[in-house]
Amino acid sequence: MEFEQAVEYFSILGGMGKNIELDYFDDVFSMVESNFVQNFAKFQDLVSPSYLLENPYRDILIAVARGDGKLYSVLRKAKLSETLGEQLVQELVELNVLKVETSRESPLRSHPKHKLKKEQRSYRVQDKLRFVQPFMRFWFGFVMTYKKDLVSGKGDAFLENFEKHYERLRSLVYEQLCDALLVQHYADASPIVESGSYWNIHSEFDILAVNKNKKIILGECKYKERKVCKNELSKLKAKAEQSGINVDVYALFSKSGFSNELLQTKDEQLLLFDLEDLKVLTG
Repeated sequence: MEFEQAVEYFSILGGMGKNIELDYFDDVFSMVESNFVQNFAKFQDLVSPSYLLENPYRDILIAVARGDGKLYSVLRKAKLSETLGEQLVQELVELNVLKVETSRESPLRSHPKHKLKKEQRSYRVQDKLRFVQPFMRFWFGFVMTYKKDLVSGKGDAFLENFEKHYERLRSLVYEQLCDALLVQHYADASPIVESGSYWNIHSEFDILAVNKNKKIILGECKYKERKVCKNELSKLKAKAEQSGINVDVYALFSKSGFSNELLQTKDEQLLLFDLEDLKVLTG
């Protein structure tokens, strides 16, 4: 299997946990139709424990899979009180279904008497919930909504939705791979001491890493069928400035490479990684 295809398959099937016979195809859409439309029941049995398919767990997991993952946004979408919702989330973490990505954003109030702008007063710093297994994210993000159709062998609406929104599945897996690549890149010179996605009141970033020398590396990951141009770097710099992040190094990751203008840029503050670079992670 080609590396690109392996990434796409993993974004759907990763972490299934059981040996199961799969139908493989050259394109991911044919694979999904063969396995999840024609053999729906076989895959539903992989969701364990089975009560995750029922409320209130189901609504929490759907909200995580289909939203930005912010804790209290998830509980609102699942129509749960914070007290009950936090208890259920803790249970799902203990079951190794979800994991918590802790916010690294500083509180807006620096002291109790600090007055906030009107538009900031309702803002709340929130952790994010992530799926441990890509398969579970795919199941609750794409499959559960169309369960009734799929049980009866009807897959048109499911497949149409999958083709429309599949990008967000593989993009998250790609971001996680890029984060691992960045950690490896700095392993010898000045190891990364913290990394991962970053969000604050102003914006969200695919990767914000800090190395041993306290240098901040800000990364943007593009899993697109076109080359990344210098405009993407300019937009990332503007977002960083708006968010008040003092960046030392910018890192761009691209599935399809970079424009000549970017490749010819002589800037020690810029790192460029393409899909070929990710192959070192498989060694």
